[in-house]
Amino acid sequence: MNANLENMKYKRVLVVGLGKSGIAASQAMLRLGAEVYIQDSKKEETVDAQLVAFLKGRGVRCYFAQTPPDMGAFDMLILSPGVSPELPFIQEAKDKGAEIIGELEIAYRIGSGNYIAITGTNGKTTTTTLVGEIFKAAKRKTYVVGNIGVAVISASMDAASEDWLVTETSSFQLETTRYFKPVVSAILNLTPDHLNRHHTMKAYGEAKAKIFANQRDDGYLVINYDDKTCYKLASDCQATIVPFSRKNQLSFGAFLQDNRLVIRNKQGELVDICGSDELKIIGTHNLENALAAAAICYFAGIDAETIGSTIKSFSGVAHRIEFCGLIEGVNYYNDSKGTNIDAAITAIRAIEKNIILIAGGDAKGQTFDEFISQFNGSVKKMILLGRDGRLIAEAADRKGFTDYVYCKDMQECVNKAYELAEPGDTVLLSPACASWDMYDNFEQRGEHFKNCVSRL
Repeated sequence: MNANLENMKYKRVLVVGLGKSGIAASQAMLRLGAEVYIQDSKKEETVDAQLVAFLKGRGVRCYFAQTPPDMGAFDMLILSPGVSPELPFIQEAKDKGAEIIGELEIAYRIGSGNYIAITGTNGKTTTTTLVGEIFKAAKRKTYVVGNIGVAVISASMDAASEDWLVTETSSFQLETTRYFKPVVSAILNLTPDHLNRHHTMKAYGEAKAKIFANQRDDGYLVINYDDKTCYKLASDCQATIVPFSRKNQLSFGAFLQDNRLVIRNKQGELVDICGSDELKIIGTHNLENALAAAAICYFAGIDAETIGSTIKSFSGVAHRIEFCGLIEGVNYYNDSKGTNIDAAITAIRAIEKNIILIAGGDAKGQTFDEFISQFNGSVKKMILLGRDGRLIAEAADRKGFTDYVYCKDMQECVNKAYELAEPGDTVLLSPACASWDMYDNFEQRGEHFKNCVSRL
């Protein structure tokens, strides 16, 4: 859409949430001449003092641990991804005529560049990072942004029309979009997650499907053919649907044939990308991520040789089945990004056997019976921590898995794992839970795990 930037001048804008995206949105709105207000649930004394001084010095009215008295005063609310649109004061502002959008949407409106948008319950960060690497290898000016940790708006305002924004998009970011329209969108998979926010799988899927809502026949949707719940989302899509499959050979799209990653294009030609045994990233889920990345980049116009060579050299991302070391015959892996059951099961399957699993945290409304059922003998022992570790223990008891212990913090978990492990075992941090009960984010949790391992 890229509305005239002048449209923001003098608008009364409330930015809700002072995380990375909220800070970036506030700075952008100030740059465009809007009248900016801030609301955050934290108390002022817990917020960075220099940031508060900067905002107040620019005339920003800040509401810490309180809501503005007149929610009818604002033209627009920009929500950070962690903020639910269902909060009463946000609903009040909406009822009084304010437009409610997120940082992704405002970045799209006021910035430039071509968007690649990637979503899914799992694999987003790996696929987004890989796509970004392929675009850079193809000598395209590329920004890798979004849920991956870089605010979209911080890049979009500086991007030129020919630049590319490879964007990891969460359901939280997508639910507040209105005009957002990527050139290529991708939905990698769909399994239960964030049900404490979305309440139902139907609503969660609808939030994900907004990624292609504005695409037409000049755009592409890359989507997982093997995940039928996911693939059904494409029934309303008006873009060209590009399926990818690890299990089936397709008449169009990306798939495996004779242990090769290949793409069958619109002309029916078979385009070879690389061998499946040439990937450095382990696990069948990473084959799917690589197939999705290959399809995204091919239909964005990048040649097969560049795609294949980059996939072969890609060694993965931090906190996703990240190798941390071999100590006395025991491997240690950090999968702190395994913040839901499906992600943790994926990590367990990638390692396959003799696992000492560290799990627990903020369950986000999940139940864990199915999680325990998927161990299939791979997990020898389980070490639980965090607020909802007890929910995993209760499920384990119901399923007859009793070889677990509780620990009070990460250091104790790692020490206990070291004590229990035998040569040939793998200690895996894959919590199946969010980190918010003990840490600011999964990255902080993963770094703490790695530091604990390094002390061994």
